[in-house]
Amino acid sequence: MPNIRPSSDLRNKYNEISEFCHKYSEPVYITKNGTGDLAVMSIEAYEKLVGKFELYKLLDEGLEAAKDNNVATAEDVFQRIERELSE
Repeated sequence: MPNIRPSSDLRNKYNEISEFCHKYSEPVYITKNGTGDLAVMSIEAYEKLVGKFELYKLLDEGLEAAKDNNVATAEDVFQRIERELSE
C-alpha cells in the first residue's frame, strides 16, 4: 500500500519520511492541496531504479540490433576485446 503524506510532513516530519524510505526502499508520495505532487525515495532506491532503466534501454537496443540482423558472434566480440586490450 503506498505511503501518501501531505506536503507539510515533508517539512515537519522529514526524519520520519527519510527513515521509512531507507527502511522499506519504497517511495513516499507527497500531496499538495490533496493532489499528488512528488515522490520521495532514498538515493539507493533511486539509483537502483535508474540502473533498471539503463538496463532496459540496453536490452531494447540489443533486441533492435538483432531484429535488424546487426549482430556479431561471441567469438568475433571476444577477439575484438582482446585486440583492444593488447593495444
